[in-house]
Amino acid sequence: MEELTYIIIRGIAIGIFISAPMGPIGMLCIQRTLNKGRWPAFFTGIGAALSDLVYCLLTGLGLSFVTDFIESHQLLLKIIGSLVLVAFGIYLFKKNPARSLKPPTDQVNTFWTDFATGFLFTFSNPLILFFIIGLFARFNFLQPEYQYYHYITGYISIFAGALIWWFLITYFVNKVRTHFNLRSLWLINRIIALILIGMAIIGFTLGINDYINSTNG
Repeated sequence: MEELTYIIIRGIAIGIFISAPMGPIGMLCIQRTLNKGRWPAFFTGIGAALSDLVYCLLTGLGLSFVTDFIESHQLLLKIIGSLVLVAFGIYLFKKNPARSLKPPTDQVNTFWTDFATGFLFTFSNPLILFFIIGLFARFNFLQPEYQYYHYITGYISIFAGALIWWFLITYFVNKVRTHFNLRSLWLINRIIALILIGMAIIGFTLGINDYINSTNG
């Protein structure tokens, strides 16, 4: 039970961190919240969450074929994953998310249309795989000794974490929609970027120390 709790917490954290950066899909959800209301935006987020889950499954299946390599080079993967997160955090810190905002349209959409556009918009960015690999390595998400139910629990937790993020962000934007300033996205982006960079630096430092200790031992 303790191991499953550990997996659930890590999975939810991964789901939130995958969804949290205010890229184009984040801007689209905010735009739809401001112009169409909370639920169309939330269904857009559900589509994005499902797309992220597909990429997580692809990442997991790919790494499952090299579990022996992961077990033998876990510390090295943690270091590499931390470096990936540092690079992404720096990119996110310097990025202006407002440039991704598109003019609103008067086209009538359904929730299914919102869902589909969220999924396709996110799925069209396969570079998210590198970010997911970094998160998986940083959180030690894949372990060779895990059983199938551990993986099922983990992936469900990732999807739940993504949904939690989109539920909260659409709720927040809807509540402050009359006072919302898109320039505040700069601050949101940079806070997320600094958190990622901080986590990566800690992970990199611990990974280096563990690697040195294991080499000396």
